[in-house]
Amino acid sequence: MKIILTHEVSGLGGAGEVVEVKDGYARNFLIPRSFAIRWTKGGQKDVDAIRRARKVHEIQTLEAANEFKGKLEGLQVKLAVRSGDAGRLFGSVTQADVVEAVKAAGGPVVDKRAVTIASPIKTVGTHKVSVKLHADVQANLDVAVVSA
Repeated sequence: MKIILTHEVSGLGGAGEVVEVKDGYARNFLIPRSFAIRWTKGGQKDVDAIRRARKVHEIQTLEAANEFKGKLEGLQVKLAVRSGDAGRLFGSVTQADVVEAVKAAGGPVVDKRAVTIASPIKTVGTHKVSVKLHADVQANLDVAVVSA
């Protein structure tokens, strides 16, 4: 089945790309989760609109991405969350929480879909978080999770 990706799907492609996948994968996973739409002849207008929107939000050059990386890695990011006596959190830290903490620390605006948390953050302490800025540039942040 031919589909148009509306979001980046790892191992498949980025938003705005037309790809061919198995029917079941498209019907049961990609389309219900709004990762893709069915390809039609009129769908090319959608592809063009998605590509234009992606260009606006994407960092254009490698130099700009490296400058953005320098700003991010120079930040002291602290995130205050509720926790128990043993340092375990009530819940876990999400990508949206990290984006808000970066903004509160005076950093640039980051897309939450670009934030990758290697393992769920469920304890107080310093944790590694990576942010994909460009196809070739990835910034690594240290997020200090403290008890509120």
